[in-house]
Amino acid sequence: MRKYILALAAAISLGAAAPAVAYDSGSLLSMHDALDVALNAGLISVSDAEFAGYEWQIDGRDAAGRYMEVDVDATTGAVLNINR
Repeated sequence: MRKYILALAAAISLGAAAPAVAYDSGSLLSMHDALDVALNAGLISVSDAEFAGYEWQIDGRDAAGRYMEVDVDATTGAVLNINR
C-alpha cells in the first residue's frame, strides 16, 4: 500500500511540474519587435502589451499624452488598428 501511495504522489508531482507556455514563437513577431512597430506608429510610452491570438495589443500614450492602443499583426508585423 505504501509503494502505491508513493508512486501516485510521484506521478501527480510530475504532472504538476509542466512548464507554462505563453505562445509558440516559431514564426510570430516577438513583443520587442511589436513594440518597435507601435513606437513607429506614434506610441511614446507603453503601459501594457498583451498577446491575444495572432496579434499584439499595445496600450500607452502618444506625444500629446492621449491614450492610444496599437494592434500589431503577430505574423506580418502590420499595424491592424489604432485607437485613440
